[in-house]
Amino acid sequence: MLPIESFSIYIMFCVLVPLAGAFTLLFLFVFEKRIDLLEKQKREIALESELQTALYNQLNQEIQPHFFFNTLNSILALARLDRKEELIRSIETLSKLLKFKYRTLNNFISIEDELTYVNYYLEIQKTRFRDRLHYEIQLDNHVNKAIIIPFLIQTLVENAFKHAFERHIGEALLKIKVIKIESSIHVSVWNNSIERYETSSLDGGVGLENIKRRLELLFPHDETSVQLTDQGDGTAVLAIFPHVIMSEKLEGERMQ
Repeated sequence: MLPIESFSIYIMFCVLVPLAGAFTLLFLFVFEKRIDLLEKQKREIALESELQTALYNQLNQEIQPHFFFNTLNSILALARLDRKEELIRSIETLSKLLKFKYRTLNNFISIEDELTYVNYYLEIQKTRFRDRLHYEIQLDNHVNKAIIIPFLIQTLVENAFKHAFERHIGEALLKIKVIKIESSIHVSVWNNSIERYETSSLDGGVGLENIKRRLELLFPHDETSVQLTDQGDGTAVLAIFPHVIMSEKLEGERMQ
């Protein structure tokens, strides 16, 4: 039979060991959650920085004299020709485009909103290029509410004008396709230029690497890609990223 002192020590051992184990597990759990939170905050800061860089470059790119003065000249020509309806529509479109740009401060928006902005831009370019410009947008109706990083499609469209249409005389053909394949969104922007082009922050534009980087930050656990390809009859850029509905993304962020 154990003496009373040994029995007391045995009881204390039986009580304290499980408690110590429980405290250790709790500490590890809190520590792991803290690490996850810090990683999430670090990713959000990086994503916000990339977005601000993109916004800055985007503003510089479009409000630069080349685009802005050409647009104003086109609007002035409409005024001189007394084409009031086209003049009013052009001014309204330019106003909407600038308003959208200044209000877009989130890390992601819906594809529907992104294409609304792209349509403003193309409508202005249609005023400038007139019958020379032909464009079409193919949109899978099931992806309207899916998320996309702001200005992704817009950047690819602007690259087509900057590196193809504004450098050569002739028909300017542009096709935008946004479709869902399995669990991914495929965005392709094709133009009829056969000259290969690439952009980077060094030439004042928002490069494909910037888009690739922002997709990786927004979807850190999923596969994404951005590829430029020569297709014989033109040049295309294909961006692939996960299909995520806007409400699901917002709900997911609230739960984290």
